[in-house]
Amino acid sequence: MATKATITFDSDSPPIDLPILKGSLGTDVIDIRSLGKHGYFTYDPGFMSTAACNSDITFIDGEQGLLYYRGYPIEQLAENCDFLEVSHLLLHGELPNVDQREAFVSTIKQHTMLHDQMSNVFRGFRRDAHPMAVMIAVVGAMAAFYPDNNDVSDPALRKTAAIRLLAKVPTIAAWSFKYNLGQPFMYPKNKLGYAENFMHMMFATPCEEYTPNPILAKAFERILILHADHEQNASTSTVRLVGSSGANPFACIAAGIASLWGPSHGGANEATLNMLEEMGDVSRIGEFIKRAKDKSDSFKLMGFGHRVYRNMDPRASIMRKTCHEVLNELGLHDDPMFKLAMELEKIALEDDYFVTRKLYPNVDFYSGIVMRAMGIPNSMFTAIFALARTAGWISQWCEMNADPEQKIGRPRQLYTGAERREFLALHER
Repeated sequence: MATKATITFDSDSPPIDLPILKGSLGTDVIDIRSLGKHGYFTYDPGFMSTAACNSDITFIDGEQGLLYYRGYPIEQLAENCDFLEVSHLLLHGELPNVDQREAFVSTIKQHTMLHDQMSNVFRGFRRDAHPMAVMIAVVGAMAAFYPDNNDVSDPALRKTAAIRLLAKVPTIAAWSFKYNLGQPFMYPKNKLGYAENFMHMMFATPCEEYTPNPILAKAFERILILHADHEQNASTSTVRLVGSSGANPFACIAAGIASLWGPSHGGANEATLNMLEEMGDVSRIGEFIKRAKDKSDSFKLMGFGHRVYRNMDPRASIMRKTCHEVLNELGLHDDPMFKLAMELEKIALEDDYFVTRKLYPNVDFYSGIVMRAMGIPNSMFTAIFALARTAGWISQWCEMNADPEQKIGRPRQLYTGAERREFLALHER
C-alpha cells in the first residue's frame, strides 16, 4: 500500500492527500505536484525543502558525512581512480572496464583543442579580466563554433556535447590564465593525462620543456574528483533550470559557471586564501578567532564548516592528507602562509567553540592551500572548480534531457506587492 501525507485545514476546506515517494537512500519526499489543482502552492525560499528532480547520480548525507557518486563512496574513488574514470562513472553510470576506459580517454583526447578562431574571443578581454568572466564568455561562445550540438533532443549529439565540454574546458581554463599573464597559449599535449595536460597548459612555455611533478599531478587529480559533482547545489540547479528550456549545452554550462562564481558557492576557497592573506601572520590568529566567535562582528572564518555537512566533510579528510603530501614534496611547511594555515587548522580541530559546533576545516580550506602551493593564483581557484564540476554538470544535464518527466522550470511566488490600482495620466499624479 502506498504511503501518503494528508494536509488538513482549520477552515472548511477538505483535506488533501499527497503521495510519499521513497528513494533508494535518503529522506522520503512528499509529492506536491497536485497541490496547484487545489489552489495552493508551497513557500520554500532557497528550495531548502524541495526536490526539483529525481536523480541517480550523486547522494549526500550531511548528518553522516557521506558523499557517493553512483553509489561509490568518494573516499574510494579519490584513492583509486583518475578523473576521467570518475567522469565516465558520472556520465554513463558505471566505472569503465579496461577497453571502455581506453576508448573514453581516446575520445576525450580527440577533442582537447579549441577551434582556432576561438583565440579571438580571449583577445577581446582586458588582460586583467577575471578568469571566471573569460570562461563564462568562451564556454557560451562554443555554441557558435559547434552549432551541431544545439539540438538537445538527440542523445548522440548530447553525448558529443558532453565529450567536447569535458575535453575543452581545461584548455579554456588554462588559456584564461595564460591570457592574464600575457604568455602564449599552450596547446594540449595528448600524450599526457588529464591533470598533467592541464598543468602543462598552465605552466609550460614555448621556451623550455615542462614535466609535471607526479605528486602534484595526483593532488590535482584528487581536487578534480572531489569537486566533480555535489548533488543539486546552486550551480547544478542552475544548469538544470537553464537546460529545462531546451537551451544548448554550452549556454547551460556557462550559466553554471556564472552561478559557481558567487562567494557563497565556488568562491569559498579563493575567499579562504584571501582571509589568510588578510591575517598575514601566525601572531594575529587569536585576533581573528576572537572576531569569529563574536556574534556582533560580521567577520566569518572562511573554509570552516559546511551548510550541507553537519559532520566532517568527507572530502576534507582526503584533501587534508593530500595537502600535507604536497607541502612535504615542495618543502613548504616553513613557509609563513602555510604555517599560518596549519596553525589555524590545529586550533579549529581542538578549540571547543569549533568542535562543539562542528566547524571543521572543509574541502575548500585544504584545496585552496594545495593550489596555492602548486603556484596557482587565487583568481584561478574557482575556474579550476568549474573545470572539475563540468563533469557533474554535463552528467546532470544529460540525465535531465533523458527524463520523460522533465518540464520547463517555473517556480511560483508569494506575491506581496500592491493590489490592483488604476492608471493615472501624468498630469494627474
